[in-house]
Amino acid sequence: MILEISHKTFYRYGTSVIQSQHLVHKTPRSMPHQDVRYHNLIVEPAPATRYSGVDAFGNTIVILDIEAVHKEFVLHARSEIATRAIAPIDLAASTPWDALKASRTGSGSAMDLDVIQFRCASRLTVPTLEIADFASTFFKPGRPVLEATMDMVTLMYRDFKFDPTATDISTPITRVLKHRRGVCQDFSHLAIAAARAMKVPARYVSGYVLTKPPPGQAKLQGADASHAWISVWAPEHGWVDFDPTNGLLVSDEHATVAYGRDYDDVSPISGVLIGGGEHTVSVAVDVRQAEAAP
Repeated sequence: MILEISHKTFYRYGTSVIQSQHLVHKTPRSMPHQDVRYHNLIVEPAPATRYSGVDAFGNTIVILDIEAVHKEFVLHARSEIATRAIAPIDLAASTPWDALKASRTGSGSAMDLDVIQFRCASRLTVPTLEIADFASTFFKPGRPVLEATMDMVTLMYRDFKFDPTATDISTPITRVLKHRRGVCQDFSHLAIAAARAMKVPARYVSGYVLTKPPPGQAKLQGADASHAWISVWAPEHGWVDFDPTNGLLVSDEHATVAYGRDYDDVSPISGVLIGGGEHTVSVAVDVRQAEAAP
């Protein structure tokens, strides 16, 4: 499947910004199930310096230094990604979650540090006693880790309501669990915290998902949004992606941008600035399926 993605972020400031620096995660990464065929990032005003590199998780980052005085700032990322269907997995045949510590990676070595680090709590995924209790309803002794995770995300899809007005980036996941409302970032953080409460390696994934309009209606331009889901590690398969917002395994309709411990590690744009005062931000995302080239 070929996905064409447009992600435009527009900032308008109340007073002039004298200088700003930004860290950007908008470049899709190459993965076993996807190839990046094209990517371009347009920045207005043009940065004085622009650096592309790789962070500690292997994600592509762009660091911008804007020295031109401005009251508007635009980032427009355009990408074309070829995704492939992911082979079916027997979730019930995965290693029991409570045996993971004794598991070894495919190389035969002990569990790698790259996996172990995702068992640890991060700022946005602190597992409380309430979250541990929630997790224990799925991660019962001896249950296969992927099967337990699938049950958890299925229940979240069934019992949690997607509500953009219920939370913001500062809302603790304990409130998300209590009120069972939120958005994809909230559901992903809660699922990760629950897995980590049981010492199951889990990481946060940012990206996009192909959405379809209701029957008989045209797809609205700019009406899509960036998306988030989780990966859980099992020694038989490595990292397996689950989408708590939609209660399913990730498919070729998902496109990965970056992964980390939580949203803090992979936010599309962050930074510091001099001036600006109050500001407004608007985001327009389009994800559409393109015809494959002959």
